[in-house]
Amino acid sequence: MGLTIHGKTVGNIGLGMMNLTLRPTRIPDEQIFATIKAALETGSNYLNASEFYGAPDHNSLTVLNKYFDKYPEDEGKFVINAKGCLPNFAPDNSPASVKTSIGNSVRLIGGKGRIDQFEPARNDAAVDVEVALKAIGEHVETGDIKGITLSEVNAETIRRAAKIANIEAVEVELSLWELAPLENGVAKVCAELGIPLLAYSPLGHGVLTGKVNKPSDIPEGDFRRTIPRFQGEHFKANIRLVREVEKLAAKKGTTPAQIAINWLLALARRPGMPTVVPIPGASSPAQVRENTVEIDLTDADMVEIDLILEALPVAGDPYGAHQMGFLSR
Repeated sequence: MGLTIHGKTVGNIGLGMMNLTLRPTRIPDEQIFATIKAALETGSNYLNASEFYGAPDHNSLTVLNKYFDKYPEDEGKFVINAKGCLPNFAPDNSPASVKTSIGNSVRLIGGKGRIDQFEPARNDAAVDVEVALKAIGEHVETGDIKGITLSEVNAETIRRAAKIANIEAVEVELSLWELAPLENGVAKVCAELGIPLLAYSPLGHGVLTGKVNKPSDIPEGDFRRTIPRFQGEHFKANIRLVREVEKLAAKKGTTPAQIAINWLLALARRPGMPTVVPIPGASSPAQVRENTVEIDLTDADMVEIDLILEALPVAGDPYGAHQMGFLSR
């Protein structure tokens, strides 16, 4: 795709950093550093980070700070997208919250200019997008951050935002497990305006890897246990989609995860679609290497997937009731 952001070319597949630090059991810094290094080596240099991906003293921004201390030669080789404005996991896009969140993010990562893109993590119904963007834009002017992106907003909000600011990307959940951006106008408006989509959870919160075969495979305390799609009759219905993806993967000699990720790349080549950059999570170099293998999904493969999706629509909401209230779809 050759997407260039602030003078840096990024690979077709990025890295979502949530799984590195927002987890019940902390993994060693050396493993985190090796995972980030593998992302760079595979061209997966578009990083999606956040101040709330972990504890105040151990999150995706603090580990990037440490990583650059260890590998100063790698600074400037990544494009870093950072989410914020989610105090206590509830959206607050007021100017005061924007100032606090950006200031904290800059401090955590270790200085001005390291964050290429900043985005409010969710739409705030109490704050007009124009107000939030004006506040974020002030930090672009001072050099705290370089650019502005949006996350989980609807098509109307994207149009309004693009009238007053340069929106460099829109982050949405998009996968074989979640098709909402293809149905609610978000992908369409991004294509019209030339705005790339960052596709988070391209593996359906891990289910499209084929490694979650029953709800009990999800550890206690894992947020996925609150998602209706992973519960009861919904899961029984939804696992059929995973089985079909596994069959296609076996036929192609690849993994289900690689089918899911490359479906997004192939989807972006269809007429009327924007650039799509999948940002799968990973917590080891091996996972990064698996996720960044690009395979050829033919037109026939894509038609086969279309038929699977039509026959086996995913059942249940993508989040619990509380989180669904923060989605602007």
